[in-house]
Amino acid sequence: MKVVVIGAGYAGTIAANRLVKKSGAEVTVVNPRPGFVERVRLHEHIAGSGSAVTPLTEMLDPRIRLIVGSVDKIGDGTLLLADGTSLPFDRAIYAAGGAPTAPAGAFAVGSLEAAQGAREALAALPDGAAVIVVGGGLTGIETAAEVAESRPGLRVRLLSEGEVGASLGPGARARVRRELDRLGVAVERGTFVGADGADLVLWAIATQVSDLAARSGLAVDDAGRVVVDGFLRSVSDPRILAVGDGAAVPGARLSCQTALPQGAHGADNLARELAGEPMRAYSMGYTGQNVSIGRRSAVIQAARRDDTPTRIQFGGRAAALVKEQICRMAKGAARTARYAWLPAPR
Repeated sequence: MKVVVIGAGYAGTIAANRLVKKSGAEVTVVNPRPGFVERVRLHEHIAGSGSAVTPLTEMLDPRIRLIVGSVDKIGDGTLLLADGTSLPFDRAIYAAGGAPTAPAGAFAVGSLEAAQGAREALAALPDGAAVIVVGGGLTGIETAAEVAESRPGLRVRLLSEGEVGASLGPGARARVRRELDRLGVAVERGTFVGADGADLVLWAIATQVSDLAARSGLAVDDAGRVVVDGFLRSVSDPRILAVGDGAAVPGARLSCQTALPQGAHGADNLARELAGEPMRAYSMGYTGQNVSIGRRSAVIQAARRDDTPTRIQFGGRAAALVKEQICRMAKGAARTARYAWLPAPR
């Protein structure tokens, strides 16, 4: 059986690796670039304090065929690639993921290509220049902190419409604010209306997803995510399973903590189908959130399985070490296909 995996982020990579290990399927991965992008490290890439890219040849099982290219449309059992070639499939795993964009003149933190442009622009700024990071979620916090720590001579502002770190508990939010203050990051509440004198604008709001599913006529929600059943199958084409940011799974939060179990479960269900076994319903519970504050500090927030924060949180150097291990484990899970997770709360 021919299986194509569209996208090689966390969800697509673990799905491809897990499927080829668990079945005799002929697996092909189609990805627009030859590298695996650790999106949890793109703020490091921008600041020049780390790298976010690993060759996919080092991430994918050697039995997997890799095609570097873009999918123009998903047809009836066929992918139409941007170069005009067609790729037939019996089953497909849709892991096209996010497609971060930013207003004109700003750089989208969640895009590798934009992050590279931001890295070059940041490196060219003289001391005293002003940088605005837009978005008070975890990505915005990490980006502002990384830039401020790596370039202490810059004036860094974090602009957020809502409360900074709103997904965290009150203790963790207070800790984040203290750490940002320590690094000299000015936090402002408000709506972005323009550069406002800034020399560089970094857009840390990433809610957009690829429009490939919508362009291909699959059933999608208002955000463009593939509507799936309880087994992660597209409700309009059961030959296609959707996982990761591009899947409309109720209660899911965009994160590698979500992408990995979805990718693994999607692969497991395909392997079950190929073995003549019934698929199993998807279930996943969260464990917490973590946010880097530069290279030497972080905040770890424990959560209930429904993703609501508990009172348990800690920070500092110990938290930074934990955060680094979590990032390494996420990449390692995608590469080895070994991953376990908690079920959703009843």
